[in-house]
Amino acid sequence: MLSLIGMPGSGKSTVGRQLSRRLLLPFFDSDQVIEQRLGCSIREYFAQEGEAAFRDVEEQVIAELAQGPQAVVATGGGAVLRPANRLRLRDAGQVIYLRSSPDELFRRLRHDRHRPLLQVADPLDRLRTMYAERDPLYREAAHFQIETGRPSVPTLVNMIVMQLELAGVLPPPPP
Repeated sequence: MLSLIGMPGSGKSTVGRQLSRRLLLPFFDSDQVIEQRLGCSIREYFAQEGEAAFRDVEEQVIAELAQGPQAVVATGGGAVLRPANRLRLRDAGQVIYLRSSPDELFRRLRHDRHRPLLQVADPLDRLRTMYAERDPLYREAAHFQIETGRPSVPTLVNMIVMQLELAGVLPPPPP
């Protein structure tokens, strides 16, 4: 399994879809799997049941995906908050941290109304706080780090494939 981890808005789902196409692997977005299971949006579930209940469901889904067929998996931004998830993702395959600064994330997400943790008075401050808490956890879980900055999605996919080839995880392209 190739898992993509990182802050909300770092590009995990977008990059994951293109990476899966490039590698001819199935793609799963853990947040979409969770919403299908719950029958409602994560935002609604968060409001009704709270974050702890959501994290319980997220942990179950990650465990199931980790035992499934070889795939590319985009995780939710907070998946690394639970030690069991970090361990499970690392044990299941290669973990790629799409690293983005809080300012870059804010630029991308400032108009997004679907992310429950960012529906606060000062979303940039919230992103900075989340980044300070989560960056060390992403680093702990990751085999590879890719700075997202300004590169296009195809460039990020190429960077990931190159890293995986250099590490011997993927065979090099034929000459």
